[in-house]
Amino acid sequence: MYNHTVARLTYRALLGRRRVLILIALPALLLAIAGAVRGFGGADDSSTVEVLGGFALASMVPLIGVVAGTGAIAPEIDDGSIVYLLAKPLSRRTIIFTKLVVAVAVTVAFTTAPILLAGLILNGNSQQIASAYTVAAAVAAVAYSAIFLLLGTVSRNAVVFGLIYALVWEALLGSTLPGVRVLSVQQWSLALAEGIAASGSDVTSDVALPLAAVLLVSATVLGTWYAGRRLAALTVTGDA
Repeated sequence: MYNHTVARLTYRALLGRRRVLILIALPALLLAIAGAVRGFGGADDSSTVEVLGGFALASMVPLIGVVAGTGAIAPEIDDGSIVYLLAKPLSRRTIIFTKLVVAVAVTVAFTTAPILLAGLILNGNSQQIASAYTVAAAVAAVAYSAIFLLLGTVSRNAVVFGLIYALVWEALLGSTLPGVRVLSVQQWSLALAEGIAASGSDVTSDVALPLAAVLLVSATVLGTWYAGRRLAALTVTGDA
């Protein structure tokens, strides 16, 4: 199911100069915010939850997911170079699975370590808040990668739609409207963070953990499956 050649080409595409600058900029901003908050306000659990929940999990993780998920396949479809890959004796499922693994690896690498470090800066992992958000980010990275990889196979404007989803649905509506929260990857992963963090830490989700787990798995599996179906519908000329 995993092809090393496809993985190497995908890593090379994702970690090119333009994309890697974006991937580095957001974690750098998170660490700068964490340093400023700690410097001006000292160690504080509430501030830690606000920074890690309000910026890291709600904005940084989905945005990096957009870059990695759509970047893993959308550019190849847009410029037509995907036909060279489709012409190889590889199953479409192998291609999609490999690209998903790469997208997940890149998203996890550029989100979990900065979130853990930011949490340690903010409150030294008091009440396991830093650990909770780190695990939540890793789980969210998997779901986001599947969703945005699928988006890359169904739209030539995958990045635009991905940004709208990340900034409007997840960051804005998913943080404010109760009805939207139930359908937010942010809230699903936050349910896991709530289960890990100590009681009374202010880490809460509107979605119960069992339901959140089912929704995370469903989004990942269905997104990957349908992305494979979409890729299978492409011919060697690039037409669906």
